[in-house]
Amino acid sequence: MLVPGVHLLDLAGPAQVFSGARDIGLPYELAYVADAAEVPSAQGSALRAETDLPVLTADDLIVVPGWRAPRLAGTGPLSPALLDWLRAHPGAVASVCAGADALGRAGLLDGRRCTTHHDLQDELARRYPAATVVRDVLYVTDGPVVTSAGIASGIDLALHLVATRHGPATAARIARSMVVYARRNGGDQQASALLRHRSHVDDTVHRLQDVIESRFHERLTLADLAGVAACSERTVTRMFTRATGLTPLRYQQILRVERAEHLIGHGSTVESAARAVGFEDGRMLRRLRAAVSSPPR
Repeated sequence: MLVPGVHLLDLAGPAQVFSGARDIGLPYELAYVADAAEVPSAQGSALRAETDLPVLTADDLIVVPGWRAPRLAGTGPLSPALLDWLRAHPGAVASVCAGADALGRAGLLDGRRCTTHHDLQDELARRYPAATVVRDVLYVTDGPVVTSAGIASGIDLALHLVATRHGPATAARIARSMVVYARRNGGDQQASALLRHRSHVDDTVHRLQDVIESRFHERLTLADLAGVAACSERTVTRMFTRATGLTPLRYQQILRVERAEHLIGHGSTVESAARAVGFEDGRMLRRLRAAVSSPPR
């Protein structure tokens, strides 16, 4: 269901997943509906859509991609007819990013858990007080309603729906064909450690982070980092802490623990996940899981 100002990746991510499912023989047919035959996208290109709304069954899925929305109020125009069609759907509905607002206007979020892009979570909660907005997760499933965070999380949402309907092996096959690095769980944070500590403007520290991220499973010393930055070990620690709020060692530990948590969430044992990310054994990982979750000093 296309809304004026739709973000292309909000649309293309899920569409690619379901067309990939069709390509391997699953019975998917994609259709695009809107209030007008031509829908402008946020990125400038126009999209074609059907204006005759199809009669759906419980086997059908409606996906509402998000649109350009610095705020929800006053954005995403939808006709009463389109909202009525969405509201009356007997099957599952899903949204990406601001698309959750369309579900809210149709009354589909009332009494349900949901999520959206982290910049819009507070406003979504104010607009729909009967809903429970779950913050900083990739997607939330509550009965037939599935909502996801922003942009690329629509891929995670669609892969989750495929896995639920056809099994995780099928979802993994589609993810591989899309060259998706990993299928993330719904409870994963919207912003990984790779992004949370990258909001500074220190180019040297960014270079150091690049090195740590590419070799986070190795034993990196301050001397190694000092060689990259062409300065003393003491200066490396001072610059890194000033820019990120963390020491280089703590940053590496956070990356290791986050990757280990991902591996455990996808079936690895604590021991195998610990060794895969560079820890000596599971005991060290268990200790650091608690330490990394505490506020940095």
